[in-house]
Amino acid sequence: MKSFIKNIFFYVLIAFISFILVASQGMSHNKLMVTAQKTEDCLSHDSLTSHKESTQVCTNIPQAAISPTLIIPTTEPTINPNLSDKERFLAIITERLPRIPAPNTFEYILLRAYGSIFVNQKPEIKLPEKVVFTNEQETKQFQSTLIMGAVNGTSQCYLQKPAADALNKARSQVQIPLKSGYGASDCTRSFATNSRFWRKYANNNTLEQVRQGRETKILGVVAPPGASQHLWGLAIDLRVSNEAQKQALNQNGWYRTVEYDVPHWTYIGLPPEKLTDFGFQNKVVGGINYWVTPL
Repeated sequence: MKSFIKNIFFYVLIAFISFILVASQGMSHNKLMVTAQKTEDCLSHDSLTSHKESTQVCTNIPQAAISPTLIIPTTEPTINPNLSDKERFLAIITERLPRIPAPNTFEYILLRAYGSIFVNQKPEIKLPEKVVFTNEQETKQFQSTLIMGAVNGTSQCYLQKPAADALNKARSQVQIPLKSGYGASDCTRSFATNSRFWRKYANNNTLEQVRQGRETKILGVVAPPGASQHLWGLAIDLRVSNEAQKQALNQNGWYRTVEYDVPHWTYIGLPPEKLTDFGFQNKVVGGINYWVTPL
């Protein structure tokens, strides 16, 4: 009898242990399924950094529970003094311009004349992804992304906000009138205005000569349609006649960068002592100092 009871107890114990093991395995399986579902709810993507660092954003987690680390890109590149001016300049603008035009092409000629803006390191500045826009629609699409600021004391004169702020600071130090004396056409322009100025000083034959590299001096008078720095909200035409005006502009990141275009000023956003580090070359033409690209 005792032996029978012991056997019954033994089988009951085995059955109980088996039940516990099965139940435990079922719970683990359910937990694994939930974890897998959570993983499926996570969207893997590349963070907007130069290193393309992989991150995850889980859509099933409340936003308040997510505390991502904000990675701020370096705003000033490392300067390699062993490179030539041209090599340094190209290395720097490669970070800003997705595709560098091939030498001797129309786009490369325009980059040589107007590409100074691509060294601008201000994170608030929006730069175009190409050196020349093809039409009004493309120009408007780019301009619609810009954050603009008004130039004080003018009528309808707007620039990208950091450029406008820097110019307003310079003009608070010394009087610097606009070329026209009042506004709009001296500042950010439309594709149509750019084209109108081109037709005033040049024509299709001139444009073809520029494309072939046989005529470049005209680029210091007027920019071909779609190529003007004025389209980018980073250029303005001013009447500068003395050293105090020039120094105020330079100290606030504004320079003459287009050879022969005396009233034209470009917002580079760099102090004077940094220009040569970025590959700029100082050129004096007719007693006027220009900081030109080394291309």
